[in-house]
Amino acid sequence: MDNLKEFTIKNKKMIFPVYFPDATRGVIRSLDSQDIRQAKIEGVIVNTYHLLSQPGTTVIKEFGGIKNYMDWDGWAISDSGGFQLLSLVYKNKGFGKISKDGIIFYRGSRGQKKKHYFTPEKSIQTQFTLNTDIIICLDDCPAVNAKEKEIDISVERTILWAKRCKEEFQKQIEIRKLSEVNRPLLLAVIQGGNDKQKRKYCAQKLIEIGFDAYGFGGWPMDEAGNFNHEIVGYTASLMPPELPKFALGVGNPKAIIEGFKSGYNIFDCVLPTRDARHRRLYCFAKDPDKIDILNDKNIFEYLYINREKYVRDQSPISNYCDCHACRNYSRGYLSHLFEIEESLAWRLATIHNLRTYSKLIELLRNTLSRGQQT
Repeated sequence: MDNLKEFTIKNKKMIFPVYFPDATRGVIRSLDSQDIRQAKIEGVIVNTYHLLSQPGTTVIKEFGGIKNYMDWDGWAISDSGGFQLLSLVYKNKGFGKISKDGIIFYRGSRGQKKKHYFTPEKSIQTQFTLNTDIIICLDDCPAVNAKEKEIDISVERTILWAKRCKEEFQKQIEIRKLSEVNRPLLLAVIQGGNDKQKRKYCAQKLIEIGFDAYGFGGWPMDEAGNFNHEIVGYTASLMPPELPKFALGVGNPKAIIEGFKSGYNIFDCVLPTRDARHRRLYCFAKDPDKIDILNDKNIFEYLYINREKYVRDQSPISNYCDCHACRNYSRGYLSHLFEIEESLAWRLATIHNLRTYSKLIELLRNTLSRGQQT
């Protein structure tokens, strides 16, 4: 399968593949925008629901959008808030209520009592205020163990909400007098659980409505925690080949490689930044410039910096990394920073993990430039 190499958004080329770390509330914890740039990360993904809740759209509007707000000049994608259905409401009925009309959140993003009415229209309006480059339709994400009836409801609701999102998207373009050149992309999410027929039905209905890009929705990992090659790959095959394909939530290094092989162009995940704060560092097991990124096994390994053997270790986190942390600090020093609960530990570990990811993306891009088949 041939992968897209680039796509034009707002008169600027997004080079594929690309990885977006989660800057959920407009920040990657412990990093500033300069740290992100130096780790060679080209874009971030922010969360519409959380930013609607705090600081609120009126604040972000005054800054001209989330990128100005956080001093970021790279790409920005806004997630619709659909995953919050699962992570907040589906797990705790006291957090809100869901219907075909939308969602009522009874609490804010930090748990405080505050009612939010969140509809497909509200999601799109908020994302336009965020002024991101790719806007995602509000979808209904079912649980990994959802029953057939629950998946059916999720698919129908996702299609209905996508249609309403498209209508609101077009209204906002007219209101803001945006052209085809300077408008954001609108992406629809394909749901259907592990049922191929439901996935196919959802994709067909969304394609009939017409969107700029499509994404894998739901759980890319099975209940055992293994990457679900079959359903993730099948979902990619349902998407138009000439448009970007977003593997939402696909983010461990091995899964990114497998997702790339399936034809996906865009990836996001909280794993490398969250793991960094929990002392788990991502490293290449051998020289990345000498590996076959698509076929070699055991490319990556984890380094757990809390282990006793690193206390006196004078070597960098990785001998194959050129990040700020590896060029200037030792494993022993980073171990010390974590032990004394110094915030610098989070920063250095996060910079390293993100640079490992950006290096992975560089290697995958090289396969496209060489014309290597996926």
